[in-house]
Amino acid sequence: MIRTHRAFDPHSIRLVIFDLDGTLIDSRLDLVHSVNAALRHIERPELPDDVIASYVGDGAPILIQRALGAEAADEALVRKGLEFFLSYYREHKLDHTTIYPGIAQALSSIQDSSNGAPRKLAVLTNKPVNPSRAIVDALGLGRFFSRVYGGNSFATKKPDPEGARKLLEEIDVRSEQATIVGDSHVDVRTGRNAGLWTVGVTYGFAPHTLENEAPDVLVGTAAELAQVFAGGRRDDATGSAD
Repeated sequence: MIRTHRAFDPHSIRLVIFDLDGTLIDSRLDLVHSVNAALRHIERPELPDDVIASYVGDGAPILIQRALGAEAADEALVRKGLEFFLSYYREHKLDHTTIYPGIAQALSSIQDSSNGAPRKLAVLTNKPVNPSRAIVDALGLGRFFSRVYGGNSFATKKPDPEGARKLLEEIDVRSEQATIVGDSHVDVRTGRNAGLWTVGVTYGFAPHTLENEAPDVLVGTAAELAQVFAGGRRDDATGSAD
C-alpha cells in the first residue's frame, strides 16, 4: 500500500536519487558475514544477523563502531576491525547480494515515465564508492544511473546534504524537482536537509526508523515505487494509491 503524507507531482520530478543497501539491493548477508569476519579477526564475539543489519546505513566506520559497542572507544581496535572489514567485504561483496524483486523494472519505468526527457537517476550511498560502483555494475544496474556516489565521495556523509546538493548542481535541477528514495531515516533526513521530496521503502533493512521520521511517501514494493513516479491516483493526503 502506498502511504502519502505530503503529495508531490511526479511529472515535475527530473532527478531521483537512490540509496543502495536496503533500497536497490539486498546486501544483508554479505554485510553480516563481513562484520562477523572482522569481529573474529580482532577476537571479539560475533553478533546476530538482525543486530548487524540494524547497524547498517551510516557508513562502514560507524558500522564497525556499533558492532564493537562499548569497545568503540578504542580507536586502534576500531581501525583494525574497519581495515579487515573493508578488505573482506571487497572480496565477498557479491557472494549473496541480489537486486530486490522488481527493482530493474521499476528503475526503467521511473526513468521513462516523465513528461518529456527521461529522468536522471543517481545513487547516493554511505557505502564506500568503489564497492558501490562495482556492485551496481556487476548486477546490471549501471545503465540506469548517471552518477554513483559513496560515503567517501565527499567530505561528509548522509544525512549531510552535501552529496545531494552536488547531484542537483551537476544535473542542473532545483531541489523541488528531485526526490530521494531510501529505506531509513538517514535518507529522509538527507532529503529534508537538501530540500528534496522523500520516498521511503519498507522492504529494506530499517523500516522501523521511518515510523518516527515519516517520508513524504511510503511504499512497500518496487512496483508501488514505480507507481508513485507514474502518477498513480491518491485517495487523500494520508491515504493510499490504487
